[in-house]
Amino acid sequence: MRYVLLNLLACPMCKGFPLKLVAFEEEAIDRRFSVKTPFCDLYCGLRGSYLENLKAEELDCPECVRRDITWGVLHCPNCGRWYPIIEGIPFMYPDDLRTKPRVRSKEEQFIAKYADKIPPEIVEKDPLKISRSSKA
Repeated sequence: MRYVLLNLLACPMCKGFPLKLVAFEEEAIDRRFSVKTPFCDLYCGLRGSYLENLKAEELDCPECVRRDITWGVLHCPNCGRWYPIIEGIPFMYPDDLRTKPRVRSKEEQFIAKYADKIPPEIVEKDPLKISRSSKA
């Protein structure tokens, strides 16, 4: 998942925007991209800020599009839900699908691998209690 995607993603449950990103692992793509600055129109995922709050010299859009988050968490500060990024793919399922065994097992594997990196504020505000029940 690229940082630029944070300019587009919203919580599938409450439509909260922007989502907060906690990246655990990322890779740089071995290629330079020619992109206009600003590349995003509203929110800079790399800087974690709305563009209106950033100066032009703070933006590094060609570098941003090269960075790929392979493992991490997207968190909605509005409703408290979190969504894992697994092998570069954001798993943003609505609540009714997150309880299905196939999806739940993926999330449990993710939690087992990264339990120590998930910030406490995400665990405490998790309305589905997925992160707590999987750690127990």
